[in-house]
Amino acid sequence: MSQSFTPSDPDPAGSVIRWVRVAGGVCRFGDRQRPITVRPLEWTRTLLTPAQLGDRTGLRPLTGLTQREAADLARKLGGRLPRSLEWEWAASGPNCRRYPWGDEDPTARRANLRGGPGCSTPVGAYPDGATPQGLLDMAGNVWEWTSSATLGDGFVLRGASHNSPALYARSTFLNAAPAELASAGIGFRVVREP
Repeated sequence: MSQSFTPSDPDPAGSVIRWVRVAGGVCRFGDRQRPITVRPLEWTRTLLTPAQLGDRTGLRPLTGLTQREAADLARKLGGRLPRSLEWEWAASGPNCRRYPWGDEDPTARRANLRGGPGCSTPVGAYPDGATPQGLLDMAGNVWEWTSSATLGDGFVLRGASHNSPALYARSTFLNAAPAELASAGIGFRVVREP
């Protein structure tokens, strides 16, 4: 079904790309909880980091890429950016968790949100905020590009950032940005077919 996750893992993020299988199912998408079927996917456990791409000094999320640059890099790694629906399914699961870790409100141990360090932190620094499958940093730290386009020339962002209020960390919350925006507040993770 899905890879197990142990919060005491001595190297939850590390410098290598780790994949986590998330089973498919019916996502109750958005605030209206529209039922949509999602296929199983493998996800990078964390947002990508420079260390995972060979730069041993970079354990914070890789940022500063446009949506197209992030999508191109995802393809080079054998995957793609997740769709907004897929991201929500991985964050909320079949029980429609309010936040990736469950229904409890965010704390300083679960997510890097407003009121925290005020900047991005190394991936995996908030293991208490992991999904039941072991995906880390699905809420807070930096926003995440998706492959879901918006009206105009934009794409949906998910996950909130270190400067976001707790409301933005909800599994159903979405944002958008122009495709050409290369921001220090936006990173990405990769998905692939199992």
